[in-house]
Amino acid sequence: MAKHGKRTTAARAAFAGKSNLTVEDAVALVKGNANAKFDETVEISMNLGVDPRHADQMVRGVVGLPNGTGKTVRVAVFARGPKAEEAQAAGADIVGAEDLMEIVQGGTIDFDRCIATPDMMPVVGRLGKVLGPRNLMPNPKVGTVTMDVGDAVKAAKGGEVQFKVEKAGVIHAGVGKASFDEAKLVENVRAFVSAVAKARPAGAKGTYMKKVSLSSTMGPGVSVNVDSAVAE
Repeated sequence: MAKHGKRTTAARAAFAGKSNLTVEDAVALVKGNANAKFDETVEISMNLGVDPRHADQMVRGVVGLPNGTGKTVRVAVFARGPKAEEAQAAGADIVGAEDLMEIVQGGTIDFDRCIATPDMMPVVGRLGKVLGPRNLMPNPKVGTVTMDVGDAVKAAKGGEVQFKVEKAGVIHAGVGKASFDEAKLVENVRAFVSAVAKARPAGAKGTYMKKVSLSSTMGPGVSVNVDSAVAE
């Protein structure tokens, strides 16, 4: 049987027997036990009562976390002319058209968010098999296919988080860093959960949000009372 280190053993002991906590207590527990040598991400996991194989039960959306994510987001923009200049002025890390398409096709994906103007979608569409599995394909439903590329870049850089339910009905996301104040993490968690609640699809039946859990990158998870997790 594998032996756990002192840090892991201590964290498991701190979490033992604790579940269905308020957001405040869960954040305090996760933050207090995030003692890796780097600034761990506080992660949320939500189990939803949906089957995303059915189109009317797909859950996806975007939320601007009030206190940001603490993560440096690299943004690529497919645009030409004035819109390319607008993207660069807004702080986009990579801007291009067919040249950027060739770079991505060659296997280099040095960005975390991809934005495109509508006229560039025929070009971006050729990258579906590359960007799709990485959840990087621009989509008008989450504001990444837009003529307002400057605002989209600023939103992505400023703490906007996209979410999309996986096959098993689970949504994962980072909602801040362990170095954040507890109050800021609580605010981010509630903003995220409320956005998922508002994205409830028409085809969802019965209990929509079944379970909410918080953890840090290297730490155990703890379940959160669902009612406590919804924004007040």
